[in-house]
Amino acid sequence: MPRNATEKEIKQAYRRLARKYHPDLNPGDKGAEEKFKEINEAYWVLSDPERRKLYDQYGHAWRDVHAARRSGGQWGEAYAGGPQDFHFDFGDLFGDFGDVFDFFFGSGRTATRERVRTRAQRGQDIEHEIEISLEDAVYGATRTVTIAFDDVCMACSGQGGIRSACPSCNGTGVADYNREWFSIGAPCQRCRGSGSVVTSSCAGCGGTGKKRVARTVEVRIPPGVTDGSKLRLAGQGGSGIFGGQAGDMYLVIKVKPHPFFERHGDDLYIEVPITVVEALLGAEIEVPTKDGPVKMRIPPGTNSGQVFRLRGMGVPHLKGGGSGDQYVRVKIVVPKSLTERQRQLLEELAKTMDENPRVSMPKSLRGS
Repeated sequence: MPRNATEKEIKQAYRRLARKYHPDLNPGDKGAEEKFKEINEAYWVLSDPERRKLYDQYGHAWRDVHAARRSGGQWGEAYAGGPQDFHFDFGDLFGDFGDVFDFFFGSGRTATRERVRTRAQRGQDIEHEIEISLEDAVYGATRTVTIAFDDVCMACSGQGGIRSACPSCNGTGVADYNREWFSIGAPCQRCRGSGSVVTSSCAGCGGTGKKRVARTVEVRIPPGVTDGSKLRLAGQGGSGIFGGQAGDMYLVIKVKPHPFFERHGDDLYIEVPITVVEALLGAEIEVPTKDGPVKMRIPPGTNSGQVFRLRGMGVPHLKGGGSGDQYVRVKIVVPKSLTERQRQLLEELAKTMDENPRVSMPKSLRGS
């Protein structure tokens, strides 16, 4: 755009950029906030005939000229020796973004407001919790899941109905608000910057722009998933509009408690009862594992609560490369009743054993 751009063209370009970088539309974006300030200052220069004339004549040094004239100095004489002979150090107003006209009309110019309103929009991502068994977490599984959620109403592309140009801003999305010595463009409050308002509600969604849908998906649960794992199903989320791609669906794994096994990381824990005789004499017992019962040796003199490890019998690592371990905690179960013969045998056994398991305790605690 040449330097002879009309006031109307400058104002239109200003509105486009003000809309793009306005802080209300870029919350938390410090870069956009600074850009917005620069846009307003640039517009302040070009919207005033006197300031624009100085800029056209002296370029970035226009502020020095302006200051000299206001102080009564003669710029022509002072400037004859070069900029270094006359300098007020006001800074280069447009140093960060080059020529003002390039800033407004350069290759980086924004799209028209109509394109902004109808640009492709990606669909929303959906999260849904799915409950599985410990067996599914260990071995993996395939599940079919039906999920209901609020999606964009495709009858009105989420607009809520038939839309017409906003009468408050004439469809621009920007309204002028006077701010002392210049007029600033800000998002129109009536249409919230969209440039259009609903004039007839959509019959499909009642004007909400949303519609309840149910989506059935098939998901492969990999071996080794943990409680809280997220499985991503690309393109299975909310519908995109204006040609935008669909969002993704995330299934959050919830593993149900198991009646016998406990899981800690990729290790499994189980408590197995044994008899007094097995603990005393030792025995070979069957222990449940994820792959079925296996034989495990109980050494003589095993105490209740003692833990044994079965290597590689835990949960497969999610990223491959082996499995965790299984830990077996034994619990000695004492019979609640004895036959007369069993009692006699135990009494005879007691007479042959003089070991006191409490001898290691302090005398004050164990009594006589």
